[in-house]
Amino acid sequence: MTVSRVINNSGHTSREARERVEAAIAKLGYVPNALARGLRFKQTQTIALVVTDITNPFFTTVARGVEDAASEQSFSVMFCNTDESQGEELEYLNVLVQKQTDGVLLVPASDSVESLTFLKSQATPVVVVDRRVSGFQVDTVRCDSEQGAYLLVRYLIELGHRRIAALMGPRAVSTAIDRSAGYQRALAEAGLDDGQHPVLHDSYSQKGGYRMAREVLSSSQLPTALFAGNNLIAVGVLRALREVGLRVPEDISVVAFDDIPESLVMDQFLTVMTQPAYEIGRRATELLLDRLCGEGPADVQEIVLPTELVVRKSAGPPRPLA
Repeated sequence: MTVSRVINNSGHTSREARERVEAAIAKLGYVPNALARGLRFKQTQTIALVVTDITNPFFTTVARGVEDAASEQSFSVMFCNTDESQGEELEYLNVLVQKQTDGVLLVPASDSVESLTFLKSQATPVVVVDRRVSGFQVDTVRCDSEQGAYLLVRYLIELGHRRIAALMGPRAVSTAIDRSAGYQRALAEAGLDDGQHPVLHDSYSQKGGYRMAREVLSSSQLPTALFAGNNLIAVGVLRALREVGLRVPEDISVVAFDDIPESLVMDQFLTVMTQPAYEIGRRATELLLDRLCGEGPADVQEIVLPTELVVRKSAGPPRPLA
């Protein structure tokens, strides 16, 4: 019983007894059986972060916030990558429930409520991260994508751009929906909602950005500015522009939602709308752990964090028409 109290940090143990137990543990190299403890205490001290693309620097930073907040409360984190697939998402969640994961931080691959319904049926606490799911009451931590996109496009309009193309992520993903709405709102406010501004949808990836940019660049009337729906799309866009010999911003301006870390680029020149990725991960984890401990507000929480416009060199006034 004394050994159990020391290992689990529960109950009273004299200092002398604790030191003797700790010395014996060190000498024997004893490692507690987490599975057995989980079965006994109905908690495995493990949560999972399920993201759509772990290669995206945004989600890597989110993961760091999750890991730091979890570690502070002695929780471990499992990472799962769904590749924007609803099917893979459900498979992961099934495995996590089988492994008795205490709670899930979920970046949904779509607007479907299927995954959340499954977790609710298994009594597994969940917090939705970065995105939102309509028609389901669930704790959510995200940024205001619509307002961020509105401010980014308004900045282009203030520079004088009147032909702005939007290159967005999948149609069924809330961030793409919200950023498209912000884009349209900025155009309408400026009297530019004439149907002449293309909105394209593809994957949130470099390949998706490249495909959309090539499609836009093949049109008879080129835009003077491109709005990339996320950082990976922006990378694909820049590749496409280089291939056709268009200079940024001399020939065409480019802005993006989400930043690219300094460690990945030699020159930070993209004008972007940044999100506090680390804070998103930390706040979502703190909310989930509060739920696991039976603490926190009784009502479902939707925490919406602000974005920030970072002006660099990739956007300028449009080139005068010949």
